[in-house]
Amino acid sequence: MTTTHAFWLAGRKATGEDTFDVTSPWDGRLVGAVSVPTEAQVEEAVAAAFAARDEFAATPAHVRAAALDHVSKRLAERTEEIAQLISAENGKPMKWARGEVGRAVSVFRFAAEEARRYNGGEAQRLDTDAGGVGRLALTRRFPRGVVLGIAPFNFPLNLCAHKVAPAIAVGAPIILKPAPATPLSALILGELLAETELPAGSWSVLPVPNDRMPALVQDERLPVISFTGSDTVGYAIMNSVPRKHCTLELGGNGAAVVLPDFSSEADLDWAAGRIATFSNYQGGQSCISVQRVIADASVYDRLVPKIVAAVEAQVTGDPSDDATDVGPLVSEDAAKRVETWVDEAVDAGAKVLTGGKRDGAAYAPTVLAEVPGEVTIAREEVFGPVLTVTKVHGEAAAFDAVNDSKYGLQAGVFTRDLQTAFRAHRALEVGGVIIGDVPSYRADQMPYGGAKQSGVGREGVRYAMDDYTYERVMVVTGIEL
Repeated sequence: MTTTHAFWLAGRKATGEDTFDVTSPWDGRLVGAVSVPTEAQVEEAVAAAFAARDEFAATPAHVRAAALDHVSKRLAERTEEIAQLISAENGKPMKWARGEVGRAVSVFRFAAEEARRYNGGEAQRLDTDAGGVGRLALTRRFPRGVVLGIAPFNFPLNLCAHKVAPAIAVGAPIILKPAPATPLSALILGELLAETELPAGSWSVLPVPNDRMPALVQDERLPVISFTGSDTVGYAIMNSVPRKHCTLELGGNGAAVVLPDFSSEADLDWAAGRIATFSNYQGGQSCISVQRVIADASVYDRLVPKIVAAVEAQVTGDPSDDATDVGPLVSEDAAKRVETWVDEAVDAGAKVLTGGKRDGAAYAPTVLAEVPGEVTIAREEVFGPVLTVTKVHGEAAAFDAVNDSKYGLQAGVFTRDLQTAFRAHRALEVGGVIIGDVPSYRADQMPYGGAKQSGVGREGVRYAMDDYTYERVMVVTGIEL
């Protein structure tokens, strides 16, 4: 008998009138049934969060930090169980699922640390002009209000953590809407939050279907929206609520640039291995997975065979097997879309160096060469295990190729030259430049977000805390400075 998973309404377990099934993308088995909140229950959760906002903002920092520390500790204790759940609902190989739990452990720990030291206040003398004699300005940050966190399927635990942990750290109530395909990891977070002493109305986890999301987005009691997902949906949200504060972490088509000075056999082996791994990890379903390799002509002919060999060495198959590197995509429809894009590129003249085959929801790790610039896979985010390789002549052409995209999330530049690194940092229109590695590197405490159509705002615990708050100044009059 399948257990029906309750959701979390204002800090307590609740069930609605309907349920939906969560199935494994690997073998189609039923992972769990999830109760769906009714409209009345969603209203109750939003009303409770709105009512709790002043109380929660005034909660002592040690209370919020203790709750965050507790969640971090409990995630660590339950790593294997939660990793198995992520793998089952998402299709993510266990090695990556365990890594995701470890990252969420860190996110909550970082948030606990930031909660203790955040908002210390900045004092500013105002007597730099005569009219400010005897006046002192004190600036502090206060929550903007209730946060609506909308999370994607590809990191069903850690990207929920990146919504929830910063909100708790600053004392902002949060309504978390997990992805319908992968809600079970978010419900585990609710279970752990329920073990803390946070105010009951300060958080809810509501697995509502996507067609009910617009009502939440429009609700004036939710002035902050943190969304991770596609650029189409993200900008539609922002355009529909222009007076709300939106943080959007959207798509990318991450480029890895390999320059002439990165040319020894050891260098190229390293680059090829990292490119192969991070074009295929999570089944390529990461906004910063390597989608494009842009290699200088001086290294291209030596690099590409190494990449192909490293891609072919990726172990595909059952995500519950510890040996598996690449599992299925989140659904068969997702794999069919990738297949369509690859077929379009091949019909237009692209060469398949390896891969190019679909089996149900799985798509073989694929490398394409000679891809015409106008085809979909060259312009859009593939969100699958497909890599294109392009030959360029010189640094300027390489950087121009990176920037020839509507996206600008992160880029990797394989170079050992410090001046080149700084030129890349200045020239590349992205939110992050990773030197000596792939664009897929992310430390959860660093600022993370994009330029152009890859979004607005920044995640990374302290930076999300800034996004969830605003500065408020108090001027004290009649004091001797």
